[in-house]
Amino acid sequence: MDNKQIAKQMIQFNKAVFDNSFKAMTMVADQNEKMIDTFFAQATWLPEEGKAAIKKWVSAYRTGCDDFKKLMDDNYTRVDKFFDNA
Repeated sequence: MDNKQIAKQMIQFNKAVFDNSFKAMTMVADQNEKMIDTFFAQATWLPEEGKAAIKKWVSAYRTGCDDFKKLMDDNYTRVDKFFDNA
């Protein structure tokens, strides 16, 4: 087995680990978002401005995660193309 093939397999393994870890992190974030929604439904004492701020944080976090995932996928695609052309 040549070095190029070994490196490509290592990158594929790394991508699989990243994808699984990201999926787990997303599941935790989804559960936390549901928990926050439940809390908001029961917390009548919390002002609307506070709820809006927290919802913006959750939305910004979700957007950041989606952007990060897209960036990582693009970079893994570039690395795959590099090894295919090398």
